[in-house]
Amino acid sequence: MSKAAFKGGVHPAGRKEATSGTPIEEMPVPARLVVPMSQHLGAPCEPTVEVGDRVVRGQVIGATDAMVSAPIHSPVSGEVTAIGPTLTTGGTRVTAVSVTPDETQDLASFERVVAEGGVPAIVRAAGVVGMGGATFPSAVKLRPPNGMEITTLILNGCECEPFLTCDDRLMVEMPERIIAGAKIMAETVGAQRIVAGVEDNKPDAIAALREAGRSAGVEVVGLVTRYPQGAEKQLIWAIMGVEVPHGQLPAATGALVHNVATAAAVADAVERGKPLTERVVTVTGRVARPGNYRVLLGTLVVDLIDHAGGTVGEVGRIIAGGPMTGQALASLDVPVTKGTSGIVVLGPDEAAPDIHDDQPCIRCGRCPEACPMYLEPYAIANYAYRREWKAAEEFHPIDCIECGVCSYVCPTKRPLLQLIRLAKATAMQKGAKL
Repeated sequence: MSKAAFKGGVHPAGRKEATSGTPIEEMPVPARLVVPMSQHLGAPCEPTVEVGDRVVRGQVIGATDAMVSAPIHSPVSGEVTAIGPTLTTGGTRVTAVSVTPDETQDLASFERVVAEGGVPAIVRAAGVVGMGGATFPSAVKLRPPNGMEITTLILNGCECEPFLTCDDRLMVEMPERIIAGAKIMAETVGAQRIVAGVEDNKPDAIAALREAGRSAGVEVVGLVTRYPQGAEKQLIWAIMGVEVPHGQLPAATGALVHNVATAAAVADAVERGKPLTERVVTVTGRVARPGNYRVLLGTLVVDLIDHAGGTVGEVGRIIAGGPMTGQALASLDVPVTKGTSGIVVLGPDEAAPDIHDDQPCIRCGRCPEACPMYLEPYAIANYAYRREWKAAEEFHPIDCIECGVCSYVCPTKRPLLQLIRLAKATAMQKGAKL
């Protein structure tokens, strides 16, 4: 077990029992798919098809020449029936291509990715992004900045958010694909060491990765279960014992971090030419059949919940992602995207109360004590609430990793994370960089 431990963090109840032992189940093709043209950080894609066009599974239906982006592929063969705005799980509206699937589908076949320029070009052409939730285009990370030598590839298998088990099941059921993708990425960036970090509440995943990675020399480290263990900077500290310097990229430490699901997608892209058109999603909480489902991108959340047997009892809130960093959904007519790791249905007694008025800060000191980034969340939030942006910037909101620990520990339930996000967004608009 790693002895390095990051500062701060919390120990929320795992709530993983309902799905951690549930094998991945294939969700049938839904009657409709709404495929957003923005499923990644960076420039959105523009549709490359028109209403009435026939498309095949794996065909590019959205693209852009922007460096920080990733193309979008049709998850099915069928007909383009609409192109227009759709609401996303994050609450924004983006352009989407709606596809009505053919009655019969061969999901084992797809239009293969063809690209020149080595592994990064193939990974980009396949539309692979960070699937732990960040959705940063993976091809960009496979081209480290000049002068930065990558010595260690770190596989992120922590899955520290409560409720979520999709990565856990992927490690248990498909460890060979994860290891294959890790080897490809390590060779691409010249890393000599591959380490998988997995929280120690996933013993089956640790055992599966160790068995699959033994011949490849992959180290598997069991990490202390503590949120946010899976955050990139905290994981680098836990694995390597080094801190990412302020204002610099993680690559400055010689580390490159990729989620385990991303590694599997890279293997599929490079070895099989398969574009990213589906992902595993944990559906849990107050549903009849909690589980881990392999879901076509563009599947509406309402259809996914129906496939999981529908909701059970009174519902307080439905969250896309985990309860610490996820977004409460205003509508279920929103599509699953590359970054959708889970759909969590909470009861009224489990959901945080709606806060309509600002709550007073009582200067208890809990948020700076728990903050894994050594920030003073209460100060940033106070200045952000008063719209004193220059003063807020002096407390470095740009360094916030948006883990939500500050809001979790606040005894007065102040919306600290939301206020810090405002300060961070304002700083970035002024030219500050992550």
